[in-house]
Amino acid sequence: MSSTSWYLVLVLLVAVERLAELVLARRNMSWSLAHGGVVSGRGHYPWMVLLHTGLLAGCLAEVYLADRPFLPALGWPMLALVVAAQGLRWWCITTLGRQWNTQVVVVPGLPRVTGGPYRLSWLPHPNYVAVAAEGFALPLVHSAWITAVIFTVCNAALMVVRIRCEDAALASLAPVPGRSPA
Repeated sequence: MSSTSWYLVLVLLVAVERLAELVLARRNMSWSLAHGGVVSGRGHYPWMVLLHTGLLAGCLAEVYLADRPFLPALGWPMLALVVAAQGLRWWCITTLGRQWNTQVVVVPGLPRVTGGPYRLSWLPHPNYVAVAAEGFALPLVHSAWITAVIFTVCNAALMVVRIRCEDAALASLAPVPGRSPA
């Protein structure tokens, strides 16, 4: 099997993972809304969906249309970074449990999660580290550097909006003793 065929499989696996996230997010959204959840930042959410869909499409388009090669010295470390990012992402998802969502949703009265990767006060948004790492590394597995650059720049701009929105929503929760607000 050629390297481009393996890359197609990798990108499709990431797409399946994203679909699994959306199924879980819908289930968590239903639970959150049933428990008084408040959704914030609906305006930026469609842009996030577009950006993440564009990442997957861009990975494949650039590799196939620009005939990007698989460079082992770049591709293998980037694949390791993609796998590590998935591990961090699912650590975040399992730690947050029903409070995890692809949208910003806060259920009043629930405590702020401080376990798992969220116990690191110097890293208040570990899931976004996973997103940034994956968005940079996935295209570079097969030398799709234009997609990596475009995603990284657009994601950085979107994360400024997203993190402000999330921090404002989380500020409505009771503060965690001994920790300054994020």
